[in-house]
Amino acid sequence: MQAVIMAGGFGTRLRPITCSIPKPMAPVANKPMLSHIIELLKKYDFRDVTMMLYYQPEIITNYFGNGSKFGVDIKYLRPEADLGTAGSVGFAKENINGTFLVISGDVLTDFDISKAIAFHKEKKAIATMVLTRVTNPLQFGVVITDKDDKVERFLEKPSWGEVFSDTINTGIYILEPEVFDYIAENKDVDFSKDLYPKLLKEGKGLYGYIAEGYWKDIGNHDEYRFAHYDILDGKVNIDVDGTKKQIEGKTIIVGKNTIIENGVTFDSNSIIGDNTIIKKGAKIGKSVIGSNVTIGENALLLGSVLWDGVLIGDEASLKETVIGSSTKIGEKTSVQVGTIIADECNIGSGATIKANLRIWPHKIVEKGAILSSSLVWGEKWNKALFNAYGSITGLGNIEITPEFAAKIGSAYGAFVGSGAYVVISRDDHRTTRMIKRGIISGLLSAGVKVGDMLSSSIPVARYEIGNEGEAGGIHIRQSPYDARLIDIKFFDRFGGDISINQEKGFEQLFFREDFKRANMNDVGEITVPPRALEYYKTGYLNKIGKAKEVVNNTKIVIDYANSSASMVFPAILGELGVDVVALNAYIDGKKITKTRDMFEESLNQLSDIVTTLKATAGFLIDNGAEKLFLVDEKGKIMEDEISMLVMAYLVMTTYKTGTIAVPVNVSSVIDELASKFDFKVTRTGTSQRNIMNAAKEEGVVFVADCKGGFIFPEFQHAFDAMYAIGKSIEMLSKSDITLSRVRREIPSFDVLHKTIPCSWDKKGQTMRNAIQNTKDKKTELIDGVKIFLNNGWVLLLPDADEAYFHVWAEAKDKITAKGFIDMYSDKIMEWQK
Repeated sequence: MQAVIMAGGFGTRLRPITCSIPKPMAPVANKPMLSHIIELLKKYDFRDVTMMLYYQPEIITNYFGNGSKFGVDIKYLRPEADLGTAGSVGFAKENINGTFLVISGDVLTDFDISKAIAFHKEKKAIATMVLTRVTNPLQFGVVITDKDDKVERFLEKPSWGEVFSDTINTGIYILEPEVFDYIAENKDVDFSKDLYPKLLKEGKGLYGYIAEGYWKDIGNHDEYRFAHYDILDGKVNIDVDGTKKQIEGKTIIVGKNTIIENGVTFDSNSIIGDNTIIKKGAKIGKSVIGSNVTIGENALLLGSVLWDGVLIGDEASLKETVIGSSTKIGEKTSVQVGTIIADECNIGSGATIKANLRIWPHKIVEKGAILSSSLVWGEKWNKALFNAYGSITGLGNIEITPEFAAKIGSAYGAFVGSGAYVVISRDDHRTTRMIKRGIISGLLSAGVKVGDMLSSSIPVARYEIGNEGEAGGIHIRQSPYDARLIDIKFFDRFGGDISINQEKGFEQLFFREDFKRANMNDVGEITVPPRALEYYKTGYLNKIGKAKEVVNNTKIVIDYANSSASMVFPAILGELGVDVVALNAYIDGKKITKTRDMFEESLNQLSDIVTTLKATAGFLIDNGAEKLFLVDEKGKIMEDEISMLVMAYLVMTTYKTGTIAVPVNVSSVIDELASKFDFKVTRTGTSQRNIMNAAKEEGVVFVADCKGGFIFPEFQHAFDAMYAIGKSIEMLSKSDITLSRVRREIPSFDVLHKTIPCSWDKKGQTMRNAIQNTKDKKTELIDGVKIFLNNGWVLLLPDADEAYFHVWAEAKDKITAKGFIDMYSDKIMEWQK
């Protein structure tokens, strides 16, 4: 049979150890991981192999040649452009004359491919996805099949709320030549985004085969080490070169001409290559050692992977590290857990290399030095740079440092490209000013022109983007929830949050750490956007200014929360003729973050002043001017969901028709209200990105997040507390109604919420069980699993950042809702077993 191996990977996430080789050539158990794939194919009688190459192809072709030494016939193809996964396979169609297999060259697996082929033929499929089950499906494509094994649904790299199964796409496909009819020639075509959705839409035979056996995507340094541990533990069935020996009850695979001196101890299974010397007193545990390696006397090597030609000095200590080819580690040197040292480095005697560092090729560390930051760039960072809210968040001046900020700027500059124009803004904390300057330095070094908006509210910054050809924007703020944290937010060229794909593209550049720098004469310049406030004010008044005669003389109380909104909003309200009593209408960088008690104190103060002054309403703006909290004319503080329903009611009474978008966990009362006013309701995921994206949909006139965030797409597709205040005043005046009266029009409801502990490795399994055990009920899979019951619903949603599940429930009364919560809380605990 024929097979196509995808072997064009850059190995970005494995850098710096893949700086000089393509990822499929990284050694696993002392041979290229691509070699294990070829051995697997040969085992199941695949002899005709086509390799798709892209990055450093000569290294692969020189090693494998025509394949005769490996018992296969290899042909090589290299498209001139990136054609995507399916497009690259389409490029090989001239080599294909029957059923064929597609497999990645950078995975480790021992699947019985013959069983998958038999399944494919039995189903008479046009395409079969080989699937497996994993504990954490976030980095993969999640797939669900029906009782006949037909693919019903799949989602590439979901968030936890979108994980509807722990069954994932391994990237191994069995295909018929008919699929080429669905792959455009010389176009970027992806299997998951383009080809398979098309096959599903047309009802073609797309099946999923759940394979038994071992499979691992070696996507980062940890997974690279873990793959070796699995080999040593016998979890994967592959061929390892060498002779098995039993030493002290441990299985040691030893290569040719290797010398193990007396007094060497092994505390667990290990693999040793050819022509290697391990000197007396050395202690080895759960490690893979390459060929031509020397390990000195009394050295300690635990949980590590050494490539060929490494020299370890006497009494050196290495724990859970990866060491690249021909690197020298001096005597009495300590290399701590998680550190990666690339090829041909020289680490001096007595040096200490701290944990989780990255040392790029050809670096020298002097004798006795203590290295606490990576060479070339900086600190270790999370596997995922962005958090669930689309921000980069860390401890100010500890994790988010000026050096880190410069690296962020360099990476973002490389992302948008030299010559691009980016605006940047901040809140009024002194640390965010420092971090902003670091980011600007990185941007300038990449040749990016920077528009420095200085201190600015987030809605004003978003509104500026797109007016002068900006490629994007950055805002730095102190976290409104934790005074120790700094948030770095990124905006696309329309002022919205960047997409998940853009996040991942940016992360790749960041972790690759080899950004292209501009020539000295092409370094970027800094400008100050002169009309940002003017753009915002003009746009605002063009929308709400038409209602000036309606809102004139309305008395309101606004707490500005010491935010930058106080720089622009008073002038707008003055133009509208609104009578405003302003609280905290001055900037104070020390009052950005509020504790829960401080927030409630501010609301209570606002309530008292509204009552005393007999104002129409009171409004509390958060420091970023994105979120808004309401107090009615009687001083009643409105809960977040009540505020959302009140605003939705006002929209329905003042707009002729339209669609309102709210998260999937919002009360069904919104649907009752919509049915009375000829409005539609669309549900979104619970993340800010999903909610904001809904504002871009045709016909949507209002979006709310049930946390104080309101969007009126007529003005901009983002949360804006200032515009929400203007619309509130306008709608109240036009409807000649008070907030308390609107509140009374809202039907009573009970939405309860609870969190249930769930370890990360059980989340996918729990989601799969949730779907399988509710097939007899009406469900919705917008974000998590929403189950519709008699007189109510339950939503099960894994948390994106913490090890637990959210459970929401609504029913006709609180007792019933609590019963739903208790029942499904028990089920979640059961499904984890």
